[in-house]
Amino acid sequence: MSDENSSDSSAEQRLHDRAPVTLVVEYDGADDFVNDYTENLSSGGIFINTTRQLEIGTEVKLMLSFPGLIEPIAIAGVVRWLREDGSDSHGVGLEFVNYEGTNQEELEELIARVASRDPDVISKVISVLVVEDNPHVARLIRDGLVGSGQKVFGDEVAFSFRMAHDGQHALELLEEHSFDALIVDIYLPVLDGASLITQVRASEAHKTTPIIGVSAGGESARQAALSAGANKFLDKPMRLREVISTLQQLLTL
Repeated sequence: MSDENSSDSSAEQRLHDRAPVTLVVEYDGADDFVNDYTENLSSGGIFINTTRQLEIGTEVKLMLSFPGLIEPIAIAGVVRWLREDGSDSHGVGLEFVNYEGTNQEELEELIARVASRDPDVISKVISVLVVEDNPHVARLIRDGLVGSGQKVFGDEVAFSFRMAHDGQHALELLEEHSFDALIVDIYLPVLDGASLITQVRASEAHKTTPIIGVSAGGESARQAALSAGANKFLDKPMRLREVISTLQQLLTL
């Protein structure tokens, strides 16, 4: 019995000596982060979906971030329970034992600054909806703007993206979110790009949203996009600098 206690004590000591596991939690935006804090984080614990194999008692450092947040927010916790039923909600339940680098009052103040979009805490975020049925092209646009866009727009600007694989999916996203710009392929399944642009322009909420139509369809695609209400048209294959310069022309920052 004494050997087991000694072994348990040694294991516990090794656990505390070990650096905490770091989990990065990326929110879609500031509102999602603030809502999650209000509903979950402020209560002292949270459930995290993760495929990491963590034991009860494991110390965890959560790095909370979202597009535009200048510095990630670190919160320390301990794994208190596990969910391993093979479902989509596989993960761990965390109890927050302290707030790393800040106390509770300071954290509340930081959350309030996030909610008010304090420019010292959050950069200007350009929200872009990319409507493209080719996932490879969609990723190239997203990754290219993330990698090069800030060099052009400045460090005070960040990009966030939503992807839609057809025009109907895009309409559903437009009902739930607002966007600073749309990049729309003209030839899409379910609902084509020109029809999508026409419906967007008929909406009071989005009638002035900048829209870039894109296609490899040549002049007929160009005419379809501009007649439907697109601000600009770019031929595929697009050059990244064309996309960035066109966004510069259309956006008021």
